[in-house]
Amino acid sequence: MRSSGAGKKFVMPVKRLPSSPNLEHLRYEAKDLLKGHAARNLGVAQRIREFYPRLKRASDAEIFAAHLSLSDAQLAIAREYGFAGWARLTAHIERPALSDQLNLPHHQRIEDVTFRRAVELLDAGDVSGLREHLSRHPNLAHQRVVFEGGNYFRNPALLEFVAENPVRHGTLPQNIVEVTQAILDVGVEQSVLNEALKLVSTGRVPRECRVQLRLIDLLCDHGANPDSAIEATALHGELEAVSTLIGRGARINLPVAAALGGIEDFRQLLPGADGRDRHLALALAAQFGRIEIVRMLLDAGEDPNRYNPIGGHSHTTPLHQAAGSGHTELVRLLVERGARLDMKDILWQATPADWARYGGGTEIESYLRAQEKGDEKRD
Repeated sequence: MRSSGAGKKFVMPVKRLPSSPNLEHLRYEAKDLLKGHAARNLGVAQRIREFYPRLKRASDAEIFAAHLSLSDAQLAIAREYGFAGWARLTAHIERPALSDQLNLPHHQRIEDVTFRRAVELLDAGDVSGLREHLSRHPNLAHQRVVFEGGNYFRNPALLEFVAENPVRHGTLPQNIVEVTQAILDVGVEQSVLNEALKLVSTGRVPRECRVQLRLIDLLCDHGANPDSAIEATALHGELEAVSTLIGRGARINLPVAAALGGIEDFRQLLPGADGRDRHLALALAAQFGRIEIVRMLLDAGEDPNRYNPIGGHSHTTPLHQAAGSGHTELVRLLVERGARLDMKDILWQATPADWARYGGGTEIESYLRAQEKGDEKRD
């Protein structure tokens, strides 16, 4: 049940539209969202925080106090499916273009033939052909293409395709470092450098092709900011990449220390950390089974019953992550410290016990089911 596909922008995984989406059904989903908002449903509050821009930094109480119209709810639903707005979602259903063929890999959805040719040369490892193509079309390195229906790689520049993240072919050309250099020689914006670094650092394919660390060094040599990628890289457990980013000057903050299990670093950083870092640190510590760090955060007042923050598997709670990852003692600690057993994740509506079952954690599932029965008897 854990979100898959390393390299996401680490927001909540978007829902997938059915093969034959029905606009009327989606309108009902928006109305249901309003009903959940009126009923003060915590899962609905998290969805609104994630997908309705005006309330992305709001607390649950602020979200429930806010007035939401049907058009507001429709915007949230559209973004929950990976579209910029309701009008764009409507166009996708009623007037689909090539880029709307979500079953195709991203390179096959590119409508701009010049940009698409550049990606084909990149994928083929044709450095000389790519250099020639870029010299004839010098703005290509600064162009972006638009993809919708996902929660990352939605507006990539050419450089971002070198990461093979999202996975399109499952491999990279052997000379991908030289291919990347050809694009960098044309010059790219800082934001593109940073996004490419994040995609490379969190990507499975660059690691498996043994080019991840070389690409990290190349991108950093050209000005990519290692701090922009380190939290996402730690979240995905790409530990060699994390070490390389630290070697390139990335700062170890509280969430990174939590992911790495660096107790002394964590203890020193905790007093000065803000609420955002503490919340994310709890999510990461729960995911990776850092029981002493979780204990320190709970002692410091962190609530185990908040959904994880944006950037930390935000469709789940710490107990979901601990249960799904098989961290038995950590699960027990969270339950002893008041973690709710009945909270459901937002994508699959599954409890932590369900996550334990899905992850093969028989002992954890049995423990959580027994705790659930005990709660029922007390009620």
